[in-house]
Formats: sequence, structure tokens, C-alpha cells
Amino acid sequence: MREWLISQRGNQSQKSVAQKINISRGAYANIELGKRNPSVQLAKKIAQELNFDWTIFFEEDVVETKQKTKNPA
Repeated sequence: MREWLISQRGNQSQKSVAQKINISRGAYANIELGKRNPSVQLAKKIAQELNFDWTIFFEEDVVETKQKTKNPA
């Protein structure tokens, strides 16, 4: 779960943010839950709307990948 993204959204609803960036609420919810990774273009739209650096989406994925590699199942 991308708690930082939920926090950044503040008191805006998922629906409100999704409408502003022209995606469905479900698609936005999946991004918040970490079930879907945004494209670079979509990451930039979300970041512009919520006022943060879009690259954080991809930095987080690198950290998660490293953690999974260190602890193989």
C-alpha cells in the first residue's frame, strides 16, 4: 500500500483525484493500494495534481524489489 500517496491526497476523495487526472476511481484506488503501477505519463499527472515529485513511484518499486530479492520465498 502506498500510504504516502494516501497522505498526500489529504481530504480529497479518490473519485475527485481520479476525475482530475482522467482515470477511473478504481484505477486510482489500485495505484494507491500498490496493485497497479502508473505509467510515467500518469505518474506525472498524479504528481502534478497532488504536488509531489513523480519519480517517487519508481523509487518505491526499486526498494520493494530489493527487499523481495533479499528474502526469496
